[in-house]
Amino acid sequence: MFLNLAEVATALNLKTTTLPQTDLTQVTFDSRQVLPGALFVPLVAQRDGHDFVTAAFKQGAQATLWQADHPLPPSADDRYLVVPDTLEALQKLSAYYLQKIQPQVVAITGSNGKTTTKDMTAAILAQKYRVVKTQANFNNEIGVPITILAMQADTQILVVEMGMDHAGQLTQLSALAHPDVAVITMIGEAHIEFFGTRAKIADAKMEIVKFLKPQGVLIFNGDEPLLQDRAAALKQKTLTFGRQTTNTLFAKQIQAQKDSSLFTTNIWPQQQFTLPLIGDYNVDNALAALLVGQHYGVTPAAMQQALAHFKPTKNRTQWLTAANGAQLLSDVYNANPTAMVDVISNFSRVPTTGRRILVLGDMLELGPQTAKWHAQLASVIDPHKIAAVYLYGDLMAALQAALVSKLPVYYFPTAQQEQLIAQLQQDVLPSDLVLLKASNGLHLERVVQALMDS
Repeated sequence: MFLNLAEVATALNLKTTTLPQTDLTQVTFDSRQVLPGALFVPLVAQRDGHDFVTAAFKQGAQATLWQADHPLPPSADDRYLVVPDTLEALQKLSAYYLQKIQPQVVAITGSNGKTTTKDMTAAILAQKYRVVKTQANFNNEIGVPITILAMQADTQILVVEMGMDHAGQLTQLSALAHPDVAVITMIGEAHIEFFGTRAKIADAKMEIVKFLKPQGVLIFNGDEPLLQDRAAALKQKTLTFGRQTTNTLFAKQIQAQKDSSLFTTNIWPQQQFTLPLIGDYNVDNALAALLVGQHYGVTPAAMQQALAHFKPTKNRTQWLTAANGAQLLSDVYNANPTAMVDVISNFSRVPTTGRRILVLGDMLELGPQTAKWHAQLASVIDPHKIAAVYLYGDLMAALQAALVSKLPVYYFPTAQQEQLIAQLQQDVLPSDLVLLKASNGLHLERVVQALMDS
């Protein structure tokens, strides 16, 4: 990074003149990740980061922030930088650093697809620019500052993912990043338990433009009326993507293959784009990324190359091979009704000489209509295309009841993950295709790993 300890004091208005102009190697809140020369930021959460300051120094940290309401240890010296609140200090430091590096900022949010869109966008922009992107799921009030502070001095574009589960969160993240380009992938039912309606989710997603720069651009899914209505009031430029021909960019001639998707577009009709992912919903994500690339002058040929070879974040529609040779489609990071319908529908069309099997776990945070949302998945499970369904989690009982007369269904409550694994290991054949999807809290990644290991 391009920051020294004396600058930290300046950025945080610390009343000290003793800090050297020694370059920092990183800013981190995880003592396990500390590199020599780091600034450690102890955050107060379920586990208080102040308990790990000693460990951070042993790892080679150069200095640490320290929250004022915590008594300083007797051994504290000028390496302990006392601030009113360590999280606010982290955010304030990231704002200083963003102003220092001054990259273009592309901020991406949405109920589904934001991580994949972030990965695609970064891959496209990296064809022409020096790009830093959000790693893993660092997309909240901690992760966004950490992403900003991970930039090198020569960073030209920062691609930052922004998540939210309550109103006001994206306003705060937008204020941290001041985006030049904001992207909204779609509006679904994620976290609807906390919002009540999709309209309120749309309101919350539109918070990303609260601090969009005056000359900035909003890129959004133009097939969504809730976004159309809200974007109409925006003074900044807007661009849309989707399936409808009224969008700025729309896909044509979508071809689905087992492990890839091919498509053309209205703007570049002679250019065929290939994604190493299944799903027409991933084509939508690619359209958003293409609009960002076009905005920044990346050539169609370069964008084509980037999409064909980009690496999606783990457990997002990722094909893996089980120990017995069966093909596993792992999409276990998260789930909501829209995402479930999309991936089941696309999986059902994947060519195979064997069976297609679904392993579905609970969708969390859906509120009072949870049972209805789960039961309605039965409408997209075609017994002519799906040979068997394995359901996991207490909430999936509603889908079991809706499916039991249609095709073979095996149900396992939340406490029976080991039994689920054992049943799958017994039943899945080498020629089978198996889709696994659930909310992250169900930990279906353990099932995926077990099938790969045995």
